[in-house]
Amino acid sequence: MLLPAITDENLAFWEGTRKGVLRVQRCQDTQRLIFPPRARSPWGARRVPEWTDVSGRGKIWSFVVPHPPLLPEFDKYAPYNVVLIELEEDSKLRLVGNLVTSAGAKINSGDPGSIQIGAEVRVVFERINEDITLPRWVLSGPEFD
Repeated sequence: MLLPAITDENLAFWEGTRKGVLRVQRCQDTQRLIFPPRARSPWGARRVPEWTDVSGRGKIWSFVVPHPPLLPEFDKYAPYNVVLIELEEDSKLRLVGNLVTSAGAKINSGDPGSIQIGAEVRVVFERINEDITLPRWVLSGPEFD
C-alpha cells in the first residue's frame, strides 16, 4: 500500500488522526482554514498557521471511480471510490478520501453507483500502522446516525 509521507508541516494532522481527531490548519491572520498543511498561510503569510480540531462532518463534493485503477497497488480493490469532502466548517475546504460502509471497511466496501454528490458524511479512522491512521468517510445524517 502506498503511504503518505510524514513531514514537519503535516505531523500535527497525523498525530490527530492517530487519536481519532480530524485536525486542519487555521490562518492566524484571517482565521480561514487551510488544507493540505503548509509551512505558511496563503492568506496571511506573516505567521505559521495554527492547528485546530474540526467536527469531521461534511458533504460529498465530488467523487471518481478510477477505471482501471491508476496505481497498481490498488488493482485488488477495484472498483473503489475516491471522494472529495467539503468540510462543514468551511465549504471551500476539501479533503480527499474514500467512502466506506463502516469504520474498518475496505475502500471497495460500498457500491460506487450509489454515491451521491451532496450526501452527508462523517469521518472514521483506519489504523494502517503505528504512524499512519487514515481518515475515511461514512454516510451520515438522521437516516444513518
